[in-house]
Order: sequence, then C-alpha cells, then structure tokens
Amino acid sequence: MAVTAVLVDIIKVENTLGEGVIWDARDHAVWWTDIDCRMLYKYSPSDGSLEKWVTPERLGSFARVAGSDYLICAFDRGFAYFDPLTADLQWLHHIDSHSGSIRLNDGRADRQGRFWAGSMVEDPHKLGVKGERAGNLYCLDRDLTCSSKITGITISNGLCWSPDSTILYHTDTPSQRIDRYDFDSCSGAISNRTILLHTELGCFPDGCTVDSEGYLWSAQWAGSQVVRYSPEGEVDFVLRVPFSQPTCVAFGGPDLNMLFITSARQGLDITALESEPDAGNVCVFRTNVRGIQDSVFQPR
Repeated sequence: MAVTAVLVDIIKVENTLGEGVIWDARDHAVWWTDIDCRMLYKYSPSDGSLEKWVTPERLGSFARVAGSDYLICAFDRGFAYFDPLTADLQWLHHIDSHSGSIRLNDGRADRQGRFWAGSMVEDPHKLGVKGERAGNLYCLDRDLTCSSKITGITISNGLCWSPDSTILYHTDTPSQRIDRYDFDSCSGAISNRTILLHTELGCFPDGCTVDSEGYLWSAQWAGSQVVRYSPEGEVDFVLRVPFSQPTCVAFGGPDLNMLFITSARQGLDITALESEPDAGNVCVFRTNVRGIQDSVFQPR
C-alpha cells in the first residue's frame, strides 16, 4: 500500500524549539513542549483550543501518569512529577548536569509503564577531553529507581519501540545513524546494538515513532522531511514538511491516523525565517497509516 499524507492543519505557535509531542487518549489532545522557552502546550483538535503553561525548568520530554493529572517530566536537571494546572513539582531524581553543561532531552514511556529519557551535551568545552560524549540514556522504572542504560552520547534522541516491544530504537543525533537494540520488555534490559540505518547527508535524525505496521517515522533536523523506514531500515516514504527543522512526531486523533510534527526556529536568521514562515509551528497530516497510542507512566 502506498503511503499518503495530506496536510490538514498548522498550529501556529512559532516555537523556538518545539519537541516531545505525544497524543493523550484520555483528553483527546496533543501535548508538546517548547524547550528553550520553557512552555508546555496542549491542543484539542476537536475544538481548536490551545492551552499553555510555563514550566519550572526547560522540559525536554514527558508522559502522562496513569490515573493522575501529573506528568512525569524530564527537566533540565532530572526527573520530576509536574501538574501543569497547579504548578506542583515533586522531584524524583537529579542527573549530574555538570554545572549546566548537560540537560535531559528526548524521552517517552514504554508499553510496560517505565519512563525513559536521554541527556545531551550543551557545553562540551566545560567537560574536558571526553565531554562531547558525556550524555546518557536513563530509565525511570515503575518503582521510581533510575538507571543509565547507554553512555557516551552527544545528543540522545529518537527513542521508541517496535509494536511487540522486542526492539528499542535510539539515535545519537550527530552520528546521523539510527541504532536498534534487543529489548527485554520484562526487565527493561537492552542488548546487542546494531546499526539500523544511516540518514542521508545533511539530515540529522531527531524524534521518532513507530506505526502499527512496525515502520519507523523519523523527523530529520535540517532535512525538511520526515522519513518512514521499514523494520529493515529501508526508505519507504518521504514526507516533505514546510520547515527545515522538524523535531518530533506522534500519531494521534480518534483513529490514530493523524501525524503531528513539531519544529524549531532555533538558529534561523531573518532570511531563513522569511523563506519558511511555518518554522516553529506544528503541522498535522492525515495519513492512511495508523499509529500506536502513546504510553503512560505507571508507577507502582
């Protein structure tokens, strides 16, 4: 079946660094964050309403918490519960941020109820010879213990799982490579890293998701595109988008056939912004492909 995608909406928010988009089945809404501006957004497609809240730190990624109004959040310095309606904040774990040189970035909940998030290096010069690769991929388990699963990362991104939860996908964005790991869904252990694919020159893999057929959708920073790859890493479909810096993707809507794509204005000069006026907005495409519902954090 040939994949189709039709642009049906552009949510005009002009984010500096839109990221972390997820679909919330409980509220029938899409959420995302503008990391640099410390803003959290919630958009309801049914009536076009848009809500936004200031976050206590830059928010890299998050997930809903089962049976709660709280979000589990990967903030600059660590993991915390945050209720945007009351601004209540409850810290769980802090990472070693090396005096602000490292922050948490992309993440999501797995289907077993854990929350994962990776860190990125913002100022390698403060960290010495190996500072450029000082990031980690962390797992916050259901019992609220936190452990590092992958080390030696520059910019952790692209975290998602195959439909049967036997494979974890992950990228260190500057490598222009998407890796796959064997994933033990019971224990959360990962092993046997292999290279799934290399992106084309000038296209840096950012946020990813999988659809119900097990194909991987990758937003590609600086590439003006979202690419659908087969489980074997072959290009299946290329979706051109009206901004050069797409950042993250999520399927949503009642039938999970709407693709939400966040983007960034970060680093674009006046000339670039004039040529891509939708930079920083969220595009919504209707596809003939169904996604998989984004998971929630399920603490014991």
